[in-house]
Order: sequence, then structure tokens, then C-alpha cells
Amino acid sequence: MSEILIVKAEAKDAALIASISRETFYDTYAADNTAANMAKFLTEQFSKAMLMEEVVTTGNHFFLAYVDQKLAGYLKLKEAIHPKLEESSAIEISRIYVYKSFIGKSVGNALMQTAIDFAASNNKKWLWLIAWKQNARALAFYQKKGFEIFAESIFVLGDDLQNDWVLKRRIDHTI
Repeated sequence: MSEILIVKAEAKDAALIASISRETFYDTYAADNTAANMAKFLTEQFSKAMLMEEVVTTGNHFFLAYVDQKLAGYLKLKEAIHPKLEESSAIEISRIYVYKSFIGKSVGNALMQTAIDFAASNNKKWLWLIAWKQNARALAFYQKKGFEIFAESIFVLGDDLQNDWVLKRRIDHTI
């Protein structure tokens, strides 16, 4: 089994994160959405410049995953509270993106554990995320990791309003 190395991203990694973001988003969602909606979203909401700005925005935390020294994916945590979450001590998993060639090779598991460890070490009580209702693979992964659905959300992809689940997981502070 290959070694997975997780490192905290720095400002110098912004272009790399923007590139993997666009590629993995497209690979994951293009088959289920129109080309026009994908193009509009990538241009208006997921531009390289916008993604690069996220890396240096206070309250965002990025972690890069490498397998055998090759970039395999990344995690974005965001200091954000969901309005339907009772607790004010929470952090959002904004993205766990993994290159298609590394899916099924424990990269997602390593990034999820990084998110859990980060939340625990920063005294967060909850980890939460939003997932597309049609992404069965992601939903199964999150539920296996202890997340439960607690709300719904709308995601705008181009001109398409999509229904998402909002999931949460309590953080155990015994690590």
C-alpha cells in the first residue's frame, strides 16, 4: 500500500489547488449536468482567480494529500456555522476533492481523518458538510464516517437549482 502524506497548504499552493478543484469538480459532476451549466458555474463561481483567493482567506484551512509524492487530492475546511446547527463551535468541510485515479485508495479516508483531527484539536464540537443528494458514493462515505443528515440546502450550478443534504458529525475530544 502506498503512503499517503497530508500537508497543510500554503499561499504558494493556490494555483495548484485551483487547478485540482476545477478538474475534480468537472470529473465528478459533468456527466450529470449540462455542458452549459457546468461552463457557467466554472466561469462564474469556480474561476481560477476565485479559487486562488480562497487559499489566502482567513478562516479557510487547506490540506494537500500526496500519494508517492504525487498530488492526489485536498481538503478545505471553513470556519463556518450552519444556521440549523445548535452549537456555535463547528467547522465546515467545504471540500474533499480527490483525483479520479486516486479514488478508492484511502485518500478520502486520510483527508477525512485530517478534518476530524483538526476539528478536535481546535475544540470544535461539530464537523458539518453539504453533499449533493444524487452523489450516492459521497453520501455513503460520509455516513460511514459518522455523519447524519440534519438539513437540506440548495446549490446553484449554472442555472440549475440542485437539492443537497447537510450532514453533521459530533467531534470526540479524546484524541
